[in-house]
Amino acid sequence: MTITDLPSPNFNDRKTPIRFVVLHYTGMETGQAAIERLRDPDAGVSAHYVVEEDGNVLRLVDEEKRAWHAGVGEWRGETDMNSASIGIEIVNGGHDFGLPDYPDDQIVAVIDLVQDILERHDLDPSAVIGHSDLAPGRKQDPGERFQWRRLADVGAAVWPSLIDEPSDDVEGDLKKIGYGLDAGVAAVIEAFQRRFRPSAVTGEADEETRRLIKGVAAISG
Repeated sequence: MTITDLPSPNFNDRKTPIRFVVLHYTGMETGQAAIERLRDPDAGVSAHYVVEEDGNVLRLVDEEKRAWHAGVGEWRGETDMNSASIGIEIVNGGHDFGLPDYPDDQIVAVIDLVQDILERHDLDPSAVIGHSDLAPGRKQDPGERFQWRRLADVGAAVWPSLIDEPSDDVEGDLKKIGYGLDAGVAAVIEAFQRRFRPSAVTGEADEETRRLIKGVAAISG
């Protein structure tokens, strides 16, 4: 994997150890526009890496520094997610631009990058989350078309087995997985479905969703 340095001035010092990897889509019309924004000192946003459609990987902020990618949110009780995570922006127009499919070369590059980060920082695959996971109701990225299952198949994320019995404690199991519930249970269920049941992003805890919630809770550390 080749990484090209393209520094952004938008960072400061971490306040906590690295515990998570957060995946985003850029959500802009072009990758170039997104990269320019992530490097604009007036924008006040950045990420550690950008993965372009052809699989090219750019490093904007050194991993030891705190990039500004997560914003307000929570995961596993951590609220300073910028300090606690490495942020990866994946070039994709997102929901505002039709939520395009992610090209194969791009997914392969994301997998390689995530595997490398997990190995170097001794992190479990459950440490890899989407922006929508930490900010339900506020963020939707990387969206329903992101190939989480492919990442999970090679140990770069988690994927549940479909447990026979549905969760009888949805809120408790969502908390066990890592979700904060401040946005409301329906918003959190929608975020969960966006990742683990993208064919039915309804915010309703039907039986299959409750079975999946129980399945993810069972593999959450």
